[in-house]
Amino acid sequence: MGKKVLAAMSGGVDSSVAVWLLQQQGFDCAGAIMLLGGAGEGGDSVEDARAVALALGIPFHVFDFSGEFDSCVLQKFAGGYLDGATPNPCIDCNRHLKFGAFLRRAAGMGFDYIATGHYARITRDTGTGLLSLQKAADRNRDQSYVLASALPQDRLSRVLFPLGELTKPQVRQIAEEQGFANARKHDSQDICFIPDGDYGAFLERYTGKACPPGDILDLDGRVIGRHKGAVRYTAGQRKGLGIAADQPVYVCRKSMADNTVTVGPETALYTRSLLTGDWAWGASPLPGPREVLAKVRYRQTEQPALAEPLPDGQVRITFRQPQRAVTAGQAAVLYDGDTVLGGGTILEVLEG
Repeated sequence: MGKKVLAAMSGGVDSSVAVWLLQQQGFDCAGAIMLLGGAGEGGDSVEDARAVALALGIPFHVFDFSGEFDSCVLQKFAGGYLDGATPNPCIDCNRHLKFGAFLRRAAGMGFDYIATGHYARITRDTGTGLLSLQKAADRNRDQSYVLASALPQDRLSRVLFPLGELTKPQVRQIAEEQGFANARKHDSQDICFIPDGDYGAFLERYTGKACPPGDILDLDGRVIGRHKGAVRYTAGQRKGLGIAADQPVYVCRKSMADNTVTVGPETALYTRSLLTGDWAWGASPLPGPREVLAKVRYRQTEQPALAEPLPDGQVRITFRQPQRAVTAGQAAVLYDGDTVLGGGTILEVLEG
């Protein structure tokens, strides 16, 4: 395979340094930025990326993927919330845009690989030749959780992660040494299409449907307050409930059909079992029940669990210890040490 690489550039420091590292390794590089049509998307990112490409002497492209972003990310995000789930749009963007549409566009342009500024690694088994997604060397920056569903075996062979062995301070130091103007640029913390964090307002604008107030219930079904629209609440939430109680209460569940939000003590947030689906596997699907490490939130430390593949392709995950605020719509990712076995979507939180 050749050495032509199209790097996904965001205007940030990570993707900029990733391109520079590839150049040092002898790759023939070009850069491209994706326009997704998000409300928080502006010209600064395009110009920052273009400036780095110019400094590195590489071609630069702008891809308008706003249509794909709407159909693959925004529609799923809105539909999930209206159904009572809490989808992760960044994971869907990775799966369908960065490592889907972008990868296909790169291949059509004659590139052998794409590269991104994600913190993760890819290794090859010397015996089988199969590739695996691995955690990054910098555990504080590891992004394997949000990549697991995006990178089945057939994609791993065409993806490069130049930052996988580096720490964030090392990346910023390289950027400063190279004189990149974005060396100290802050990392984006918000969902790109909801920069103000008001999910309810976005959903009302996007769907044209009102998110009306409704009742807040306790675990016995008694009305104890009013919410501002059930879509604005998620499992484990404590702030913004507006309830005076003898002890802290948290969102335990919500019913979109009844437009109710149920709250209870923190002890009610814990569960051991969940049903998952829509799996993307690494080297191969699990052939049968297996003890694994699993995580159901980005910042969670992996926890021991039993993963049981079901005949319909779903996987039941049972943790050894109860887990807090497991939420339908979020990702479940299985690990064997540093190796990602696969990633799927939480469909249902089970009792027990």
